[in-house]
Amino acid sequence: MHTDIITQIDSPEMLESLLTEHAAVLLLFGAPDCGVCQTLKPRIAEMLAQAFPQMRMAYIDCQAQGEIAASRNVFALPVVECVFYGKTFGRFSKVFSLADIRGALARPYGLIVTE
Repeated sequence: MHTDIITQIDSPEMLESLLTEHAAVLLLFGAPDCGVCQTLKPRIAEMLAQAFPQMRMAYIDCQAQGEIAASRNVFALPVVECVFYGKTFGRFSKVFSLADIRGALARPYGLIVTE
């Protein structure tokens, strides 16, 4: 299991630092009592480790970090946001699949890996 590659975001400054230091970041917004969020977390980490190894993954607990969730317009869970060079390239909310995420990541990730 690749849950060790997940960065837990504890402050807005930590999120900003992660987004500026890394070209490719996947943000997962969830909550401890959200079963779907907790099921998705290791599955997304596994997918990233296999298909997108240079991409970073961050988990934001919306119960603990409500300010971050509100600033990123997250009002329902789960939400996945794909960020490249600080810009959102894909956003998925409530109903989506791992294939949706993989499809959104493939092209922009392919462009940054060749750099």
